[in-house]
This record gives sequence, structure tokens and C-alpha cells, in this order.
Amino acid sequence: MANNNNRTLVPEARAALDRFKMEAASEVGVTLKQGYNGDLTAKQAGSIGGQMVKKMIQQVEQSMAGK
Repeated sequence: MANNNNRTLVPEARAALDRFKMEAASEVGVTLKQGYNGDLTAKQAGSIGGQMVKKMIQQVEQSMAGK
């Protein structure tokens, strides 16, 4: 049985996370539609996730540097 841990820890952040995902997808040239995007390739999904992680790390580094 699959365990689905794909849930938002802070439900109030869902809209911001969706905007962040759309922005990251746009930056890597992947077009997302609202809702389910099950037609994405693994490469496309990985590119979006990788871009999101890259941007999150950048934000943390900036906050640690006092910017």
C-alpha cells in the first residue's frame, strides 16, 4: 500500500506554493496547467523540483548572509 506524504505542512501556504511551482516551471520552460499535471515526463517534473530547491537554497543563503 502506498503512503502519500504529499501534503502541505502549513495549509495556509498552499496558494503561495502553487505560485512558486508555476514560477519555477516557467523558468525551466515547462508549461503547467492548473490542477493535475500527470502528463509531465520525469525529466520535466525533476526540472521543476530542482529549480524550486535551487531557489529555496538561494533564499536561505541570502537570509543567513543578512540580506
